[in-house]
Amino acid sequence: MKLYNKISVLLILCFLTSCEDFVEVDTPNHQLPVTMVFENQETARSAMLGIYYQLFRSVDFSNGHSSSVTALAGLSAGTLAPLDATNTVYTEFMQHEVLPQNPNNLKLWSSAYQTVYMVNSFLEGLEAADSLPEELTNQLRGEALFVRGFTYFYLRQLYGKAPLIVTSDYRINASATSNTPEEILTQILADLKIAESLLSDAYSHQERTYVNRYVVKALLARIALYEENWELALQYSSEVIAHTALYNLEASLNDVFLANSQEAIWQISPLGGGNSTTNTHEWTIFSSTFPRLRLTTGFENNFETGDLRKEYWIEQPENSTYRPFKYKAGNTGSAITEYSMVLRLAEQYFIRAEAQAQLGNMPAAIADLDHIRARAGVSLIAQTQPSITKEDFLILLLEERHRELFAEWGHRWLDLRRTQRAAATFGDSPFWEPTDELYPIPEEERIKNPNLTQNPGY
Repeated sequence: MKLYNKISVLLILCFLTSCEDFVEVDTPNHQLPVTMVFENQETARSAMLGIYYQLFRSVDFSNGHSSSVTALAGLSAGTLAPLDATNTVYTEFMQHEVLPQNPNNLKLWSSAYQTVYMVNSFLEGLEAADSLPEELTNQLRGEALFVRGFTYFYLRQLYGKAPLIVTSDYRINASATSNTPEEILTQILADLKIAESLLSDAYSHQERTYVNRYVVKALLARIALYEENWELALQYSSEVIAHTALYNLEASLNDVFLANSQEAIWQISPLGGGNSTTNTHEWTIFSSTFPRLRLTTGFENNFETGDLRKEYWIEQPENSTYRPFKYKAGNTGSAITEYSMVLRLAEQYFIRAEAQAQLGNMPAAIADLDHIRARAGVSLIAQTQPSITKEDFLILLLEERHRELFAEWGHRWLDLRRTQRAAATFGDSPFWEPTDELYPIPEEERIKNPNLTQNPGY
């Protein structure tokens, strides 16, 4: 990146957030005027780039580190466990006993709203701009609306109800009340549908860390699946899968998580951490010299004999426990070779397979699942169970999702919740209660804003 762009991003972060919070160099203790941020195309693009960078740099829910969706929802799903069994911050999630005072839960929630605030500030500045080309304005607005919709998707899934914040006015935000999951979904779909209409098919700078129209379609496919709108899930996932000019399953499992892999639909770059950071945070918490999380004991037994995912995506260092090994590049100071994966093509095959099964097209459902199994080097359902029932297929598919998507964005936890299997999975635990499917609203946030109501059971 040019030096000018680096400086622009730092200045724009002062506009989007507080300078002292996010810029670790001496900077003026004031915000950059909106008119200056959006006075030309380069600074406007840098403002959006600043939001993308923050998703890695300081936004806990998305950065793949210890307070991310990947870490905390992975603990809740029973996929991950802390290496330090005395770490109560982690064990609360693993035992489904998350306290409203849990600091990582607070980071998860507050960083999501930090993202919402940045996007709202950006959208307001963009709307006030009058010198930018319409094409660029539409592109940037679409990208920002997607990030807001994506953020609210996880707030809704993890907390159920939450305030819908669509302004940067702190006077309004400070006393916002909680909205229902239905109201949040309406806003998510509104943001995503506008984004879909505004964005192009291409990635800016050919980098899959930017949002294009197919990124939006991929998330819409997931939402349709979660809402059991099988026809729409089939439509959106098929559109993504059919765009083979951009997307294909990587033949080698070692290539899936590389920067700009053919399987990547949307990724987050470590470049947001500065020039000295070349590794993902997932590598840090799973595979560094001082990892924080491992796979739960026995997870490795979920794989069939010869499954290449166990060979390439799970590691057992000498005299140690099994741990995720999807990200292999440490912080070498050299070129970045891996990006954090957010959305990838394999999930779209799972979405389409489930939709096809629910719609009664079992041959098509089996064919989609077999795409994933063939790459993993295991037997094909079409050969071993060609007459499998829909009910048995859906159970098999859920387990296949677990083997493929483990340690990625809490997929297992969300799958158990949406299929009403959480109680059956964790019901034998002395700690489990049905209300544990949602995390508590952080106590610190409720002290600041008494209008926030607590989730049942906390």
